[in-house]
Amino acid sequence: MYKIVVERECGCFKRSDMNAYNEVESKDEALVKSLEMKDAMNNEFCKKHNFEVQEDGDTFKIVMV
Repeated sequence: MYKIVVERECGCFKRSDMNAYNEVESKDEALVKSLEMKDAMNNEFCKKHNFEVQEDGDTFKIVMV
C-alpha cells in the first residue's frame, strides 16, 4: 500500500472535502492522486499557500512551501 499524506492542513484544506490521509494500491496511482490533489490545492484554495509533492519511500507527502 502507498500512502498520500497532507503534512500541514491550512484552514482552506480543513474546509474542503479532501482527506488528509489516503491509501492506494499502486505507486503510480499514489503519484497521480497526490499530483491531482496538489494541483487542486494550488489552484482552488485561497492562494495564501503553495503546495508540492515529495516522495518518501511508500509515502507521497503534500507539503506547504
